[in-house]
Amino acid sequence: MHLSRPPWRHRAPWMAAVFVATAVLSGPSPATAANGATTAAAVDPALTAAVADGGESSFFVVLKDQADLTGARARGSHAAKGKAAFQELRATAEDTQGPLRSFLDNKKIGHQDYWITNAVQVTGDDRLVAELAERPYVARIVKEQHYRIDDPTTDDSRVTADRTDADTGTGTGTGTDATAPEWGVADINADQVWDRYEDRGEGIVIANIDSGVQYDHPDLVANYRGTKGDGTFAHDYNWYDPTGQCGSSGVPCDNNGHGTHTMGTMVGKDGVGVAPNATWIAAKGCESSECSDEYLLKAGQWILAPTDRNGRNPRPDLAPDIVNNSWGGGNTTFYQDIVEAWNAAGIFEAFAAGNDGDGTTCSTAHAPGAQAPAYGVGAYDAAGAIASFSGFGPSLVDGSAIPDISAPGVDVRSTWPGSAYNVASGTSMATPHVAGAVALLWSAAPSLIGDIDGTRELLGQGARDVDDTHCGGTAGMNNVWGEGRLDVLASVDRAPHTAGTVTGTVTDTDTGATLAGLTVKATDTTGAARTVTTGADGGYRLTLTPGTHSLTVSGYGYADTAPTRIEVGESQALSRDFSLTPVASHRVTGTVRDVTGAPLAGARVELTGVPVDAVATDNAGAYTIPKVAEGTYTLTVTPAEPALCNGTWTGTATVTAAGLTKDVRVPARSDAFGTTCAPAAYSWVAGKEKVALSGDEDATTVRLPFPVRLYGVSYTSTSVTTNGMLNFLAPRVGDYANTALPTVNNPNGFIAVLWDDLTLDKKSSVQTTTTGKAGHRTFAIVWDNVAHATGTAGRATFEAVFDEATGSVTLQYKTVPDHGAGATVGVQNQTGTDALQYAYEQPVLADGSAVRFTQGAK
Repeated sequence: MHLSRPPWRHRAPWMAAVFVATAVLSGPSPATAANGATTAAAVDPALTAAVADGGESSFFVVLKDQADLTGARARGSHAAKGKAAFQELRATAEDTQGPLRSFLDNKKIGHQDYWITNAVQVTGDDRLVAELAERPYVARIVKEQHYRIDDPTTDDSRVTADRTDADTGTGTGTGTDATAPEWGVADINADQVWDRYEDRGEGIVIANIDSGVQYDHPDLVANYRGTKGDGTFAHDYNWYDPTGQCGSSGVPCDNNGHGTHTMGTMVGKDGVGVAPNATWIAAKGCESSECSDEYLLKAGQWILAPTDRNGRNPRPDLAPDIVNNSWGGGNTTFYQDIVEAWNAAGIFEAFAAGNDGDGTTCSTAHAPGAQAPAYGVGAYDAAGAIASFSGFGPSLVDGSAIPDISAPGVDVRSTWPGSAYNVASGTSMATPHVAGAVALLWSAAPSLIGDIDGTRELLGQGARDVDDTHCGGTAGMNNVWGEGRLDVLASVDRAPHTAGTVTGTVTDTDTGATLAGLTVKATDTTGAARTVTTGADGGYRLTLTPGTHSLTVSGYGYADTAPTRIEVGESQALSRDFSLTPVASHRVTGTVRDVTGAPLAGARVELTGVPVDAVATDNAGAYTIPKVAEGTYTLTVTPAEPALCNGTWTGTATVTAAGLTKDVRVPARSDAFGTTCAPAAYSWVAGKEKVALSGDEDATTVRLPFPVRLYGVSYTSTSVTTNGMLNFLAPRVGDYANTALPTVNNPNGFIAVLWDDLTLDKKSSVQTTTTGKAGHRTFAIVWDNVAHATGTAGRATFEAVFDEATGSVTLQYKTVPDHGAGATVGVQNQTGTDALQYAYEQPVLADGSAVRFTQGAK
């Protein structure tokens, strides 16, 4: 073990210069001329090659201004660090991206803006790259890359319904008490931490960026932060899927298995995980086995400030304490800014060193685990030998020593989709052992929470040295093992045990029965809080830093306790029992109305944290939840599909002795940009000027009499297609295959008026007309008597009407065969990442109907 570990990463002794961390996306800094003027920004050679000969590519424009996170690092608590880092990062992006956004908007180029690193993502050709490189605020321009999950070696024959060992025939349970911990859990002495310190990671929140997680796996469901305890789940702020692979429902999934496996090693119950009482959340940053820059950046932002299911209302106070990253590839500085931001926010990150080793060759570790700011992890087997695939240092990225530490990574059994178990090998499997170990360390010594340097120091001090210096280094720190084999017990033993312990039992005032599953929360004077739940015996245990804390106990069916102030001394053991008074239950009733005020049938009505089933409204919009305990809850009303323009309503519901009648009118549904829709009064506008458009798969550009805004960008022309679309970025043909919205695989920046496989024959036409005076004009684009290219019976007549005064567009339908059962209706932004879909292949368009889309204010 290395007893005096410098911050961030050991430097290889042969390094001649100190590495200075730069931006997240690779590429040299812009050169400076002799007169002090800055020359063109550096352009990634891979991007130059990609856009050669007229090609287009997705790339990132990295700005020179980057957030100064010094102040965030200096904050005392993890919560304070996270809030300060989030505010500084957001403010820097907002203050400095304006000129770049305006430049792109003026050129009608869609873009995605990021704040965790000050960068903007666009797609374009060599001319655009050259223009952007000349902008004075641009530091570098980098091609979008695709990384991979640190592919484990798996054996499908060892996927089992329980944890039976295929080699020995012994079993260790299926979600009940295990007979023994997995070999890796025992090898790092996690089970001894459980016994000696009564510590299983309580009060710590851990996350992964991976392929997803089967959230209801028997060994994972109990400590998923989205579990409400009544058989239902709240996924907002607890799950994020920027890839869209899990669908629009917002329910977690894992289409690979990798993410479920790594999460199980961190927090799985029944002997599977290192910290089985830690709470977990997850971000799906990988489509499946591949991880794109775009999704990894979005996941990185979400880790620092989780959002609701729509990607809105970020809350850094709900950020995890720890994040595991078992993915990577290449020798770039990609993700470096994200790692720095996490560290500044007090979020401990662990990265796999990679599976590109051969047991001998040096410098086989890959980024981001091979970047200086990251904590990289190598793998070893049950015999204590380094894994043949484990990546070695020194780093080809910056010359620093890698890995930082090594952990069990060969034949690791963990959770698998299908409520199963699988045995896998890889540094992917080693890394979550480290993340779980940090959860144990922080739970046992809460003064370390958010202290990244101190935590790394303790992990190194506890590690068991392995002397292998063939790639450089010393016995205490080398490029094969890092600081040695992980030993969390030794690290916890060395931790500052200044924390006091508060234990107790929670009972029912009337019966004296112990109460399981209630929440005990301790809040210190800085506002930092730790929570645990009572066990089957009603008991709880909290480790708290010395000082003043306020304890509260809450749970369904009982009145919350008044805050109890306690003074916790250094290493003091305190006992506080609580007795909760049961409360009466009453009916909750009401009527739900849609966005127009009409009764809304079939809407789902549910109360968060209430162990009663959700109910559906009847044809009159009425609902009744028969028995709800007195208290204050979150009421959520979700319209049945198709939701059309009806959004989800969420609000407070307080049940008193008189019960509760709660009438709700749902809001207009909106996308992330704030665009909304609503039914409109039908008022057909006849076309006058014929557009030169005919046949199948044709498009033509139409000039607009006044500027039209779409997702914040102003346009003076649009491309009209035979397939019922208005494309604002470029003419488009071959879009006969309509899809659900949003989609990045189709033209972007469009209005799907009636997107279907349509054709204009001799009986069909497209016309336009302008009415009104300047400032109050309307402009209509009319598809008249259009046929289906597939031969479907019936013809469609429909239009889009733009309003100059309001900026809205109204879609009107005079006649629609099959009520639009094969069409897509909606609007989509310029990058295919945001859309407001009214309908997708749903028969909801009535003849003589209209729907109005109103642009968001962002």
